[in-house]
Amino acid sequence: MAVILVTGGEGYIGSHCVLSLTYNGYDVVILDNETTGSSVLGNALSKSESKGIMKRIYKNDLLDYPSLSKVFEEQDIDAVIHFAAFSQVAESMSDPAKYYRNNVVGTMNLLDAMREHDVDKIVFSSTAATYGEPEYIPIDESHPQNPINPYGKTKLAIEHMMADYDRAYGLRSVRLRYFNVAGADSQCRVGECHDPETHLIPNILKSTFDGGEELKMFGTDYDTRDGTCVRDYVNVEDLADAHVLALRYLENGGKTDYFNLGTNEGSTVKEVFAACERITGKKIPVKMERRRPGDPASLVADNRKAKEVLGWEPRRTLDDSIRTAYAWEKKKRGL
Repeated sequence: MAVILVTGGEGYIGSHCVLSLTYNGYDVVILDNETTGSSVLGNALSKSESKGIMKRIYKNDLLDYPSLSKVFEEQDIDAVIHFAAFSQVAESMSDPAKYYRNNVVGTMNLLDAMREHDVDKIVFSSTAATYGEPEYIPIDESHPQNPINPYGKTKLAIEHMMADYDRAYGLRSVRLRYFNVAGADSQCRVGECHDPETHLIPNILKSTFDGGEELKMFGTDYDTRDGTCVRDYVNVEDLADAHVLALRYLENGGKTDYFNLGTNEGSTVKEVFAACERITGKKIPVKMERRRPGDPASLVADNRKAKEVLGWEPRRTLDDSIRTAYAWEKKKRGL
């Protein structure tokens, strides 16, 4: 049974990936400094799974190289799936040093520890933010990468670093560029727990429990079908499945590569609000605001490469994502 180290394995996407890995027969070791991760993962696992994994959760930081190296000494790790990163765009603009230090230096430590302990396969959580302002839609992997914020720049720097580590040291990687991630575990075991929460769907759903708090809709005059921004929402369970497929690709000798993870379809902000109202049965008060600077009109993935090379197919719809996210929000409130 292959042993997989999952950094950031207690976070939103990482926890779903841990569930998918255990379901697919992998042995999992988690490293998470727990600054932003969820604490619900242990309760999400079966007793047998929890007994094994919860003993192998290291509350370490990637910036602490001796502790990181010790994880590799204590565990016979075969490959790594790397989620651990800071990811708030606005914060990256106000404090870029925090992002370069944590994301880039932390990842370099991880890659060096892998080299030190002869681990040569890693799946990396990258982002569509590496593309910057879109020059065409849908965005394929050949689209120029010109990130417009430090968060996206750190992810692109890591992509370049991984390519260099492959050329020089034979450390193979798959970089998965996510578009907008949504939803929760379909069995309601784990879900989104960000503080602060910046994602649209959980904020809309949270408002239905908080006395009908008015939400802002930024920009209604874009050149889109209803004037609001279009985004590509990929379900978090589909995303977790893609990481398992990427891992198998590397296990089967696949070369270093990168893939978009999206649905090849987009939903407008108005459509997301309407779907949330339909699924919750509640009216959500909205205040129209002017455009925010830096918001592209449309961000939609061309996902053909992931389909053709990894055999990945997004199976869940936007409504599926909203339903599971709503069930998760209710569970957090004991409803």
